[in-house]
Amino acid sequence: MVEKTYSGNDIKVLKGLEPVRLRPGMYIGSTGKTGLNHMVYEIIDNAIDEHVNGFCDTIRVTLNEDDSIEVEDNGRGIPVDIHPTENKNTLELVMTSLHAGGKFDKKAYKVSGGLHGVGASVVNALSEYMEVKVYRDGKIYYQKYAKGVPQTDVIVIGETDKTGTVVKFLPDKEIFDDGDITVESRLIENRLKEIAFLNPNLKVIFEDRKRDYRQEFHFQGGLNEFINYILKRRKMNSISEPVYMYGSYQYSKVESEIQVEIAFVYTDSEESNVISFVNNIRTIDGGEHESGFKQALTRLSNEYARKYNVLKEKDENFSGEDVREGLLAIIHIKMPNPVFEGQTKGRLGSKVAREAVNQITTEKLSLYFDANIKEAKNIFERMFLAYKKRLAAKRARDSIKRKTIFENTTLPGKLADCTSRDLNESELFIVEGDSAGGNAKQARDRMYQAILPLRGKILNAEKTDFLKLLKNEQVSNIFTALGTGIGDEFNLSKLRYGKIIIMTDADVDGAHIRTLVLTLFHKYMRSLIEEGYVYIAQPPLYRFEVGKQHFYLYSDDELEELKKKYGDKKWRLQRYKGLGEMNPDQLRETTMDRETRKLVKIKMEDLEMAEEMIEILMGYDPSVRREFIESNANKVKELDI
Repeated sequence: MVEKTYSGNDIKVLKGLEPVRLRPGMYIGSTGKTGLNHMVYEIIDNAIDEHVNGFCDTIRVTLNEDDSIEVEDNGRGIPVDIHPTENKNTLELVMTSLHAGGKFDKKAYKVSGGLHGVGASVVNALSEYMEVKVYRDGKIYYQKYAKGVPQTDVIVIGETDKTGTVVKFLPDKEIFDDGDITVESRLIENRLKEIAFLNPNLKVIFEDRKRDYRQEFHFQGGLNEFINYILKRRKMNSISEPVYMYGSYQYSKVESEIQVEIAFVYTDSEESNVISFVNNIRTIDGGEHESGFKQALTRLSNEYARKYNVLKEKDENFSGEDVREGLLAIIHIKMPNPVFEGQTKGRLGSKVAREAVNQITTEKLSLYFDANIKEAKNIFERMFLAYKKRLAAKRARDSIKRKTIFENTTLPGKLADCTSRDLNESELFIVEGDSAGGNAKQARDRMYQAILPLRGKILNAEKTDFLKLLKNEQVSNIFTALGTGIGDEFNLSKLRYGKIIIMTDADVDGAHIRTLVLTLFHKYMRSLIEEGYVYIAQPPLYRFEVGKQHFYLYSDDELEELKKKYGDKKWRLQRYKGLGEMNPDQLRETTMDRETRKLVKIKMEDLEMAEEMIEILMGYDPSVRREFIESNANKVKELDI
C-alpha cells in the first residue's frame, strides 16, 4: 500500500552501477536474448572503435563452453594510469562508472560507435563476473569484477610485447529471463561478418567452443563485396555491377566531418532492402541517413528519367516506392557524436546526417548517371515497370474494391471466434487441418482463444501475384480474421488479436505450412512480426509414461534423459506426429493452456538472414533450394515419410 506521507526519506539514491541492475532493460533493451546479445555488441563496438581510429587490425571474439564471452583487440589498450581528477586507476574508472570514457571529446577517438563509460560499465554491472587484461607499456595489467564491483586492484600479472585489451565476462543469470545466458551464436557471427565487410583492413576471428566452430573474416572488397555476398542467392537485374559512392561532408562545427559510403544495386525482387550503419553500428530502424539517401535517389531518378526520355511529359513522377522496388543498398557513415534514439542505437536521429548523405548522393550519383547513360537507362526502365505495375494494381483494386474482402465485415465461416475483444488477452490460433482444428476448438478457452483451421497448404506469397493472393480463400480467411487488411491496405491498429499463434504438426509438412504463413506475414504484413504479435506453438513430440506418472517431452534430448533416469523400470512411449493424435485435453494441457504451454516469439532482429532463408526455401530458383537441402541433409536426425 502506498503511504500518504511523502518526504526525503522516501527518495532512494542509487549509487555507482546500482541503476543498471535495477532497470537493466533501460540500458540493454530487454532482459531476453536481444539484451543479452546487445551486451556482446557493446564490448565488440569498443574494439571496433580502436580499429576505426587506426590502432587495431585484428579482433577475436570467443564464445566459451560455460557461456562466458571473450573479446580481444590489438589496439592501444585501455589506459591504466591514475586519473588526474578522480584519483583512481583509469581502467577501474572506465569499467565501473557510467559516464567515464575516452569518447566524450575528440582527443582519443575521432569517431566511435560505443561509449566506454556506458557500454562496458553496463555490461560489467550485468555480469556475474568480468575480467579485463590490458597489454600496454610492456606489461599485462589485470582486474576482476563481480556484478560491477572490483574484486581486485589493477595489478600487473606479467610482461608482454603486445598491445590491446581482452574483456571476458559471464552474464548474470539473475538478470536474464529464465536464467538463460546463452547468446545467439548465429547472430553474433553475422554481426562480426558485417563488421569485416565494413572494414576492409580488419581481420575478425570468431570462435564458438560449444560447437567446436571457428571462422575468420577478412573482406578486402568492402561494400561492393558485401553487396555481392547478399546477392549470392539473387539475380542482378538492371545493372551488372554495384554503384559505389564515397565522399565527405564538412559542416558548421569546427573540424567536423561526416564520411559517407554507399553501394547499391537492383535485383529481380519486388522488395527493397536498405541496410544502414553509423560508425559500424547497425541502425536496424534506419534514421536520418537513410532518409537523405532515399530523397536524393528519388529526386535524381525523376530528373534523369525525364532527361533520358524514359518518363514522358504526360507521365507522373516516379514515387519513392517505384524507385526503390528491387533496390538493395548499403549505407555506412562515420561521424562524430552521433545521436541515436534509444540506448540500443536502433535509429539515427542526427539531422546533419540527412544533409550529408543527401549532398554526397546527389553529387556522386549525378556523375554516375552522366557517365553511364546505358546503365542509367536500364535502372530507369526498371523503375518505369514498377511505376506501370503500381498504377495497374491501383486500378484493379479500385475496380473490385466493393467486391473484395477489404469491405467484407463477415468473418470466415471456419473461424471459431473468442468472446474477448481485449488485445491484451485475445489469441488467434492458425491451425493445420480440419481435424486438428476440431480438437483445438474443444481444447480452447472460448473467452480469449479463437481458432482458424487451414485446409492444406496456403499459396506461396513469395511466388504468387498479389491480386491472385487476394482471391485465395485460405489467404483471405487469414487476413479477414486478423482484421488488418493486407499490403497497401494493411492497418495494424485494426488487429483483432494480441497474439497470432501458428500451430502445426511437428513434421515436415507442418514446418512447410509454418513457413508459408510466415512468408505471407513477412511479405505483406511485416509489422505483425516486427511488433512481436506472431508466435509458433510448440506441441510435444512424445508422451512418456512410467508407473502413474506421465511427462510430455519436446526434444530427443529430454527423451534420452528420462530413459536413463527410468532405464530399470517399465515405461511406455507415445510419439505425436500430428496434432490430431492428441485428444482435446492433451492438446490443451501441452500446447494451448497459458500456464503450461511453450510459445516461441518470431523476431526480426536480423532481417536479411530471414529474407535470405525465405528466398532459399520459397523462391523461384530450385537449384538454390536443392543446394541448401543437400548441404544440410546430414543435420536431420529424424525424417517423417
